[in-house]
Amino acid sequence: MKVLLVGSGAREHALGWKLVQSDHVDELISLPGNPGLAELGAVIEGVDATDVGAVAALSRIQSIDFVVIGPEAPLAAGLVDALTGLGIPAFGPTRAAARLESSKSFAKDVMIRSGVPTPMAWAFDHAGDAEQHIRSHPGPYVVKADGLAGGKGVLVTGDRDDAIGWAHKCIAEGLGGKQPRVVIEEFVAGPELSVFAICDGTNSLLLEPARDYKRIGDGDTGPNTGGMGSYSPVALPADLLDRVKRSVIDPVLTTMRADGAPYVGVLYAGLVLTDDGPKVIEFNCRFGDPETQVVLARLNSDLFDVLHAATSGSLADIELRWSPDSVVNVVLAAHGYPESPRKGDVITGLGDVTGLVFHAGTARDGKHLRTAGGRVLSVLGSGPDLATARANAYEAADSISFKGKTLRSDIAASDSID
Repeated sequence: MKVLLVGSGAREHALGWKLVQSDHVDELISLPGNPGLAELGAVIEGVDATDVGAVAALSRIQSIDFVVIGPEAPLAAGLVDALTGLGIPAFGPTRAAARLESSKSFAKDVMIRSGVPTPMAWAFDHAGDAEQHIRSHPGPYVVKADGLAGGKGVLVTGDRDDAIGWAHKCIAEGLGGKQPRVVIEEFVAGPELSVFAICDGTNSLLLEPARDYKRIGDGDTGPNTGGMGSYSPVALPADLLDRVKRSVIDPVLTTMRADGAPYVGVLYAGLVLTDDGPKVIEFNCRFGDPETQVVLARLNSDLFDVLHAATSGSLADIELRWSPDSVVNVVLAAHGYPESPRKGDVITGLGDVTGLVFHAGTARDGKHLRTAGGRVLSVLGSGPDLATARANAYEAADSISFKGKTLRSDIAASDSID
């Protein structure tokens, strides 16, 4: 089959790396791709992935048999709808189903109607109303732009003035959508966990969980980022994943199906493991980054078979196989990330790395590979235990150099979720 992969980050590089291992995939094309994906197949540049008509037309011209969509923006724009309208199967939710990520208030409504455990939340269309709410409640405060904001729409703070300022910014700048709205959520404490479920509209299949690290600095300090590292497997209570499937994933699938928007694709549940049990703080409608990299590195099953089964409604026939090894992902970021990442620094040392390295913010400039984004590379290490995998990941990360290289030194320092 001829497969089109939409996206350009390390998540997409990992998806492409896994897809080309399938006997069913004869050719992989990436749009817009990156230098790492260019080593796996052709890349198509100059087409906006959110221009769903253009991508769908290109897919028909290229005789694409199957499309895998990585990032959230094309899904929210309705790329799956456009492709399936032309008879091209695509892995991912429709525009209506992708609202579980593109609207925090919509997702919260679905959670409540589905009986999903989640923190209380209040939505405001006017900054003054949000400010009044914040002033009348003690912190810490969780303030979210309602729509997509590229991972930069959430502020968690104990400072009331900062919370009020962020609420005003979200509304005034239309952060996260054309119809500005801000969601203020009850703060809940506990370790965070990412759980991914492959869904076919009725059935769900949970992937091995991963833990990621959102803040830029060691010890979870500094501003939030898209993710500075991850690891899998995670030491969890024996029944936790079954509880998440029963109380979170499957009830949401039932509600979405009843609403006429059956959910097909990856449903990513961001959980906080509170003293009262797991609570969902967000849904994403795609594979997470940087967690996907470690999860796929442990997957022994044919990824194409899994994704194709989801789109054809036959997920119940799939049984996943996993490597027992541990995998650690250390993200190398550019100088100034996340506020103002610098671009154009020369990257060296990749040839000295024997393990997996997935490209994100990189670009080819003649014979040089240069930084071209905030998160530059995902550097993976594996081993029979977490300590070995961690050591291998950091050894590989140390081999790679570019000016201003930024990384955390405490990724997977502990395998405890407590």
